[in-house]
Amino acid sequence: MAHVFMEDLIDQQQWLEPTGDALQQAIGKVVPREGPVRRIKDFLHGTWLGHPLHPALTDVPTGAWTASFILDIASLGGNTPLRRGADFTLKLGVVGAIGSALSGLADWQETYGRERRVGLLHALLNSTALTFYTASWLLRKSKRRGTAVFFSTLGYGTVVIAAYIGGELVFGQGVGVNHAAWLQGSEEFTTVLDESALQPEQPRRVMVGDTPVVLVKQHGKIYALTAVCTHAGGPLDEGTLEDGTIVCPWHGSRFCLKDGSVQGGPATFAERPFEVRIRNGKIELRRSEVHV
Repeated sequence: MAHVFMEDLIDQQQWLEPTGDALQQAIGKVVPREGPVRRIKDFLHGTWLGHPLHPALTDVPTGAWTASFILDIASLGGNTPLRRGADFTLKLGVVGAIGSALSGLADWQETYGRERRVGLLHALLNSTALTFYTASWLLRKSKRRGTAVFFSTLGYGTVVIAAYIGGELVFGQGVGVNHAAWLQGSEEFTTVLDESALQPEQPRRVMVGDTPVVLVKQHGKIYALTAVCTHAGGPLDEGTLEDGTIVCPWHGSRFCLKDGSVQGGPATFAERPFEVRIRNGKIELRRSEVHV
């Protein structure tokens, strides 16, 4: 019931669509997808980690603020060490929230439609929580502890709601998951195409069982990768070739033709490569057991 209620509530917020569109355009002008800032964006996406960075960073503020909430309750009788612990973990959460927000913003920039609206609401709630916690931090410094605890409690409640919506983004909308995780391909060599039908430098989509695969002939060698972009499910066979990589047409993720490794975000998960052999003028494929 909570899931249905939350979906209906989000869909009723019509202002999210134009706000998200305007914000994405503004961010795109300041931080373009291409250029020197790409490495920074790839770092924030988690390309270097092989896993989205944002969910890992969110554990810092969520965990720290949970500890602060518990310590605040435990120190209501005036226990000084517990109060110091609550103050420290609150500050740790504020610092962690900044890093989490930057990585989340980088990921949100590559979303569209409903997932963009849900992501914007998630971000706004987290920003509100951060404001509450920052106010609580300042109030604690001025010895107004009662009011400070009130604001941090408001912040924690807001964080819980934002975390629920974050779960909807991942498990309901599929943001940040590997969209090719269930595409395995056959363990046996499967005939997919006449070798003469594959033109150099022209990606070609074929099927290995139920798995779509993109074939690329380059410099006399044939490469094969799963044809579904791990980032958002884009068709790699409609992408372009650049310096030994294939570039997704949707968000610009780059994958090495040789082994499927990620050479540029926003993707963080590698593509599965396939072994290629030629028999009697036919291209045969089977999934590779070497998966980056």
